[in-house]
Amino acid sequence: MGDSSSYKDYVAGLIAGVATVITGHPFDTVKVKLQKHNTESRGITYRGGLHCTTRILKTDGVRGLYRGATSSFIGVSFESSLLFGIYSRTKQSLQGDHQNGRPRPQVVIPSAAYGGAIISFILCPSELVKCRMQVQGTDSLVPVSSRYSSPLDCALKTIKTEGATGIFRGGFTTFLRESIGNAVFFSVYENVRYYMRTTSNVHGNVMDMGIGILTGGLGGVAFWLAVLPLDVAKTIIQTSPDKNATRNPFLVLRSIYQNAGIRGCYTGLGPTILRAFPANAAAIVCWELAMKVLGIARD
Repeated sequence: MGDSSSYKDYVAGLIAGVATVITGHPFDTVKVKLQKHNTESRGITYRGGLHCTTRILKTDGVRGLYRGATSSFIGVSFESSLLFGIYSRTKQSLQGDHQNGRPRPQVVIPSAAYGGAIISFILCPSELVKCRMQVQGTDSLVPVSSRYSSPLDCALKTIKTEGATGIFRGGFTTFLRESIGNAVFFSVYENVRYYMRTTSNVHGNVMDMGIGILTGGLGGVAFWLAVLPLDVAKTIIQTSPDKNATRNPFLVLRSIYQNAGIRGCYTGLGPTILRAFPANAAAIVCWELAMKVLGIARD
């Protein structure tokens, strides 16, 4: 594949990103609200993902589940385009002449971690805005006077009160989450895909789609099982009203662990896993389909 078609890798990634948001955003809203409410000592505590979803639907309707989705659409589509594009390009250059065959960890892990590290710089501000928008609304502890009217309002007020670096609060935690998480995601995806393709005698579009659903879904679940504690810490760091609060994820996790044990560090696990499977399955199926339509060779 020549460099003239390199943009196609990014287009395929963009399509995967759109599929991710449509499928996954409602689950994400529930996860963020659980992380915010159930790790704090005051205010309403949700009994679980279903209780939280019912509360949102009762008070805000379906729109409440898609709160913050505008910044998510822009952020996720762009970062997904970069992640899949950088991963594909880096993997090709590291593989050299060994384009086919068993996935090699020394190729997959650095390619995925590099892609993850790059996108964390875009994800950090877009997720900060998304999380701050999501924690207001239903059962919010945020006083009405200090609520944001839109994602842009949130971004501008954050910069005004916390300076330009305020919008990058939680950057180190996002960097860790994305580089470690994507190394896990693509390792699971590539290995399960290789195993399924070599052991199956049936080939065709339906089979490819089935493999895409399974590999994407499992990769997504593995991603979150590996890095959910970092994500909990990131939500706390990014939504804390105290701008002098610690930004060290390990200190945040230590205090959560002291208050709520290991369950506290995995707050929001239910909706996260429920979201990870369909959202990542949709991303991989759409990514592979887009590559096929765009004529990008895939072993």
